[in-house]
Amino acid sequence: MQESEYKKYLQLIARRKEFFVVGALVIMTVVFLVSYLLPRKYESSSTVFIEKNVISDLVKGLTVTPSMDDTINVLTYAITSRTLLTRVVDSLDMNLGKKGNEELIKDLQKNLTVKVKEKNNLFTIAFVHNDPRIARDLVNTLVRFYIEENTSFKRGESYDATKFLSEQIQAFNQKLQKAEGEVNAYKRASGGVIAIDEGKLFEEINVAQQKLYDLELRRRQLEGMRQVTRTANDPMQARLVALQKKLDDLRVQYTDSYPDVITVKGDIESVKEQMRTRRASEAQPLDPQEIARIDSEISALRVTEDGLRRHIASNRELLQRIPEAKAGLAKLEVERENQKKIYDELYSRHGQSEVSKQMEVQDKSTTFRVVDPAVLPTHPSSPNRLAIMLLGIVGGAVGSLFLLVLLDQIDTSAKDVEFAKSLGVPLLAVVPRMQVPEEVARARRKSKGIFALAAVYFLLLLVFPAMELMGLPYMDKALDRVSAAVFSQGSKGLVH
Repeated sequence: MQESEYKKYLQLIARRKEFFVVGALVIMTVVFLVSYLLPRKYESSSTVFIEKNVISDLVKGLTVTPSMDDTINVLTYAITSRTLLTRVVDSLDMNLGKKGNEELIKDLQKNLTVKVKEKNNLFTIAFVHNDPRIARDLVNTLVRFYIEENTSFKRGESYDATKFLSEQIQAFNQKLQKAEGEVNAYKRASGGVIAIDEGKLFEEINVAQQKLYDLELRRRQLEGMRQVTRTANDPMQARLVALQKKLDDLRVQYTDSYPDVITVKGDIESVKEQMRTRRASEAQPLDPQEIARIDSEISALRVTEDGLRRHIASNRELLQRIPEAKAGLAKLEVERENQKKIYDELYSRHGQSEVSKQMEVQDKSTTFRVVDPAVLPTHPSSPNRLAIMLLGIVGGAVGSLFLLVLLDQIDTSAKDVEFAKSLGVPLLAVVPRMQVPEEVARARRKSKGIFALAAVYFLLLLVFPAMELMGLPYMDKALDRVSAAVFSQGSKGLVH
């Protein structure tokens, strides 16, 4: 805005200062009236502290209780829930005269504010309503119902959890007994195969195998001996033995070149030659007793061999069955261990649940303590009349100036000589404004009177923002009386 425009506006205000002052006061008055006619809203709030009991820390790990974060996270949704608000509405009889609870519940949710301070475990519930009593009662009732419902819900949850765990313990106890029965039955059915040590059994098989090999070797030797055994009174054999003995005696005293030694050697060779000749020409009869002994021993060896073979085969079969049997037992034992693990866990949880239930029953868990209950609000929270009035004062000056400018723009008459010359028509004469002293004096007195009244009226207007600033509810009470009187008159008219 240029300086010339400022001067123009100042000249405009100076020329029509009475109108400016009156217009500004009128606008201020209208704004002040509007601020009082706007519907009043009262806000009432309550602060609740979520208190963690000392016992909760002492029994930490032994109980299962909801954490503080979980409690705070669901708090806002729980308080503004339709169910809880419906209980509050029914309790306060707020649904009377309403089209339906649905619309009322939506209004309550819109005007209800829940602020949570997680660090301090505090939450504040505030409600705004045009009736301060309803605002107070709704907040207090809502807090009371929420605490009751929360406590009741936690108790019910603890009871349900304990009951559920008891039922599950019984069910899994039956499953565990069934699994143990299956394991024992499997052990009995497996015939002790599971208890056999595979390493020892394998070693036993090897030992038996070696023993069988030795028996087979002995049997084959006996079978060979059976073919070469001859009678014990063979004369040629006896002569050979005697000559061999005689040769040994001679060698003790003589050398091999001694004649008798040479003669005996010749006789031995002669007898051996005769025996070889006889063996080739005729079969020699065997000794029946020796043959019977050998046969008996061979039969005994065969029986022992068969027993060993059966023992080895049986052990090999057991060795093959052991992995499968142990695998089946391991599967059953894993099932039993799983059932036992779940049973032990449930039993442990049941103890924790029982402690948690007792804490909930005795209110030893998380508790809600109302730090600051809602009280009857004495001042409306809205509208902010002080701010409206201050804006009205500024707006009155601006609005009045705007009206002056608007009227000046609407006025198309020539206001000075230059404007007349700019029209391009012949200017015949300029008549100067004649100042009559009496008229000037009267105008000044009139202006002073208007300014004095305006000043008094403005000071009177300033009383209202001062009352708002000091919190004096005189105007509210006056408006309430007027409203009550109007309502009373209207009711009487309807009765008549």
